[in-house]
Amino acid sequence: MQSYDIVIVGSGGAGLRAAVGALQTNPDLNIMVVTKTMPTRSATCMAEGGINGVLDFPGQEDSLEAHSFDTVKGSDYLGDQDAIEFFVEKASEAVRETDYWGTPYSRREDGRVSCRLMGGHKHARTNYSADKTGHILLHSNFDFALKAGVQFRINSHLLDVVVEDGVCRGIVVRDTDTGEVSTIRSKAVVLATGGYTRMFWARTSTPYIATGDGIAAALRAGVAFKDPEMVQFHPTGVSNGGVLITEAARGEGGYLINRDGERFMSRYAPDKMELAPRDITARAIETEILEDRGYGEGLGAHVFLDLRHLGRERIMERLPQIRHVAQLFENIDLVDQPVPIRPTAHYSMGGIDVVDHKHMQTNIPGLFAAGECSCVSIHGANRLGGNSLADAMVTGKQAGIGAAIYVKSAGLAGDSALDSKAAQWRDHFTETTSRKGGATAPELREKLASTLWDGMGIFRTEEKLIAALETVIDLQKEYETAVVGNDNPVCNTAYSHFLEVGTVLTLARCSLMAAIARKESRGAHTREDFRQRDDENFLKHSLITMNGEYKLDFRDVTITSHEPQERKY
Repeated sequence: MQSYDIVIVGSGGAGLRAAVGALQTNPDLNIMVVTKTMPTRSATCMAEGGINGVLDFPGQEDSLEAHSFDTVKGSDYLGDQDAIEFFVEKASEAVRETDYWGTPYSRREDGRVSCRLMGGHKHARTNYSADKTGHILLHSNFDFALKAGVQFRINSHLLDVVVEDGVCRGIVVRDTDTGEVSTIRSKAVVLATGGYTRMFWARTSTPYIATGDGIAAALRAGVAFKDPEMVQFHPTGVSNGGVLITEAARGEGGYLINRDGERFMSRYAPDKMELAPRDITARAIETEILEDRGYGEGLGAHVFLDLRHLGRERIMERLPQIRHVAQLFENIDLVDQPVPIRPTAHYSMGGIDVVDHKHMQTNIPGLFAAGECSCVSIHGANRLGGNSLADAMVTGKQAGIGAAIYVKSAGLAGDSALDSKAAQWRDHFTETTSRKGGATAPELREKLASTLWDGMGIFRTEEKLIAALETVIDLQKEYETAVVGNDNPVCNTAYSHFLEVGTVLTLARCSLMAAIARKESRGAHTREDFRQRDDENFLKHSLITMNGEYKLDFRDVTITSHEPQERKY
């Protein structure tokens, strides 16, 4: 059995930053990063627009207080304000720190880091490297981790977090190349496994690995799933499949155009126009489509994002990646043509319940969470553009620091609980892969995707949500007898996918339960039957636990400086 001081699950920006943060705290730690894929192929590399952080330059009008207020307001007042205040301070440090490492940010003529205005912000504070900022930051952290001696175990699928006597003792993983199920014993575990929007499957901007493995493992271990109903729909995914067109396209001055050639955002956010927050812009686009001012039909319906007026030089300098995306998925050159777009499931505001925002610790000693799989809550009911990379850098670093401090006084446990859990998973493989007849994972996945898009999409009602929950419960029953179709342990991607489908079914059920209970509209959660925000009854986080059965509870939002007010843009 392998033993480490700290095991980090996930090699995106948050996971890598956690490794670096732990080693910066104590360079003698023995750290392993376990990852489902290559470290440079996480969702972080798809984050394009930039990283938010207030940089203190002469003549700067921006401030930490302004960033904090914009984030609170953007969250529709569901964000915990103590966590947000801490976050914006550390986000500023993160940009300066990664710049000092040598991260190749785009530069102004005077040498300062370039920044752009993103939706919902009062000031331009989104620091960028063209439209490849996530990719660049990911490599900066990966280089640092390699140089510091972090060990990596790739192609390893997290099966479970093991808790014994109320303390996290390590993890059980499956090698997807060999099929071997093994245990990794550790003093602390940091989950940085990303979000769960792949449960929408056919229309999401996230990679196929974004199936919420860490959230489900934490749920089974006894940690609450906080605000699961809060799923962000990014306004601009390409019409074919939902791959992201960065908000930076609108930050640089792109227009949203309907079938009548009208910049329709004047109806929904006259002051901010295309730079309204994502929830407002996504609803506006869907409304144009529903009211027959879009193009096409069904899932192919869309409006246009028009960048032609920016000119070739500006597009090539600042938006080269999305030009490539438009060519690849829509077969158009956005230098010459507008690109068809429609909202796409993009980001998980909900996640693993973190009870200590300074150290990213859960209620289980030794178990930490960071990045999109965690919920502090910084983003509340709606994340602002540019805050995701800042979240990854800040919460990743703090989780690493928290874990490094924790292991100073923590010891390694015995093998019994870990070995017992591993044996259960070996039996699971044998039992599920020997089944004959029944539904297949892809069939269940497709039913789930259509159920969620229709029942828990941008516009929601009690009737739709209840029907969707009943369908998901039925799909879970079908899953209990579903077939894998391959009993060879070597490179068995069918079994891997089978596990992922089971995970997204679990998380979808949690999301629907919370969405039904939240009888209001707030941020990304839009109830057509409860159109107003209800602070009296729902200024609180939803919490789903799963100790034998699914249970819903609530916790009050933390308010420090900003009393809730009407949200106008």
